[in-house]
Amino acid sequence: MRRAKLSRRTIGLIVALAVACTAAACSRSDEPPVVTGAGTAGDAGPAAAVIGTLPDGTTVERFTLRNATGMEVTLATLGAAIHSIRTPDRSGALGDVVLGFETLDQWVANPPYFGVIVGRYANRIAGGRFTLDGTTYTLATNDGPNHLHGGTRGFDKVVWQAEPLSTAGGQAVRFSYVSPDGEEGYPGTLTVNVTYTLTDDNELRLDYEAATDAPTVVNLSNHAYFNLAGDGTVLDHELQIDADRYTPVDATLIPTGELAPVEGTPFDFRSPTPIGARIDADHEQIAIGGGYDHNFVLNGTSGDLRTVVRVYEPTSGRTLEVDTTEPGLQFYSGNFGSPIEGPGGRTYPRHAGFCLETQHFPDSPNQPSFPSTVLRPGETFTSTTVFRFGVRP
Repeated sequence: MRRAKLSRRTIGLIVALAVACTAAACSRSDEPPVVTGAGTAGDAGPAAAVIGTLPDGTTVERFTLRNATGMEVTLATLGAAIHSIRTPDRSGALGDVVLGFETLDQWVANPPYFGVIVGRYANRIAGGRFTLDGTTYTLATNDGPNHLHGGTRGFDKVVWQAEPLSTAGGQAVRFSYVSPDGEEGYPGTLTVNVTYTLTDDNELRLDYEAATDAPTVVNLSNHAYFNLAGDGTVLDHELQIDADRYTPVDATLIPTGELAPVEGTPFDFRSPTPIGARIDADHEQIAIGGGYDHNFVLNGTSGDLRTVVRVYEPTSGRTLEVDTTEPGLQFYSGNFGSPIEGPGGRTYPRHAGFCLETQHFPDSPNQPSFPSTVLRPGETFTSTTVFRFGVRP
């Protein structure tokens, strides 16, 4: 997480807009006070298409980004979510490489968190509690005894404000949300921007920004499930993660605090290895997760954008590389307990997709030895992740 001091002018703008929002009894529709360099609104940005209305009357919109090579990315305001990524295989045929749903009702329920932005705190917080500056805050326990992905109504459940952008890098949409003080138990009003940009290099870039009016904790990530073949399971995908260590977990998937070496374990993906090669290994951590559901301690310097993941799917020839500024990566191997209904009558089996959640570590607010997730007034949270798609002959 990078934190930069805001100027007095920007802080003044934050206060002014927060006051205006309070007076109007609103939390979603005002322009967020986070300054972004992603681009400006313009006619070249993608057009909005209404896909439905929620029971409270809120409209849900969808945007499709396209680049010069024919790649397409569909995004939606509910959860600031990725609904599809259509990218070519080695023969040039486009195929959707993320899991999704067909109906709005399915997207509203979305128990696996397909494609959404998760927050205010991505991943788990032990016991649904943390202490900050001497005050203990109590959160929803929506994952057994723990707090997961921001709670019962996290950022995945809200409709974000969307602004199409014209950028030099490509078509983009900036999603904005103002999370009020006390939402899901978190302190401080948090103003969040997430900007998706599709480049002509077949890169989907996610730029996150957030600012707060009181000390709080922040950990944001996208929860897309990838399947580069577009069908079946991902067990034959070859995965490489640039991480020498990972964070073992207890029986409720909370890190023990240890940064354990991956060497000699099923968690050693430092060279390309099929996801399914060791997914059933006789290893305590594999048994706890029902497969992989663990945070990897990424090599390199947190805050520097560097390549940390490479994936290859041999049937289609598609490749995926992930760059991030984050210190951690939650690798989840889609350990579904039962099949999930997808679009067009498809059924997603166990291990139909995998997640590469760039993040700070789980339970960091309760573990002082982990990189801090505290954000204070006058600071700006920034994070960038890039998903780069390609093919091998």
